[in-house]
Amino acid sequence: MQLLLLLILPFGLCAEKVEVTSKNFYAKDSENQAHFIDDVLVKQGKSWIHSDRLIVYFDENNETIQYDAIGNATFEIFKEQSHYKGKAQKVTHFPRTAEYLFAGDAVINDVTKDRQVKGNTIVIESVTGNAIVKGTSKKPIKFIFDTEKKK
Repeated sequence: MQLLLLLILPFGLCAEKVEVTSKNFYAKDSENQAHFIDDVLVKQGKSWIHSDRLIVYFDENNETIQYDAIGNATFEIFKEQSHYKGKAQKVTHFPRTAEYLFAGDAVINDVTKDRQVKGNTIVIESVTGNAIVKGTSKKPIKFIFDTEKKK
């Protein structure tokens, strides 16, 4: 049986509803956490993240601090003029700062600018569009882009 939960996450002045579906769910009220397990799908507007597990962390006012999509995470994220698609072993989202952290063999395709970046850890600040990419000694980062304009 699938479980459906609607969460309100603060994004600036306009809060958007987040819909989470999964096969299993449990809450750790003492730790202000909600755990979703098996076939997890997080949807917010046109954006989505699919993973094996999801942990949502709340503060003392029951506002979302962060959520971690763990295990075989795939995603598509739309932010104003940006559109990203990709995969990673773990995706962490910080709603208050609109920052995403992609860890473990992360691959992100910037659909808007036709670029791709691969690395062990990638941080995207969706408000500024800034990105930080880290590789390892065995797996350096890879950045793929076109040098010619498309007609």
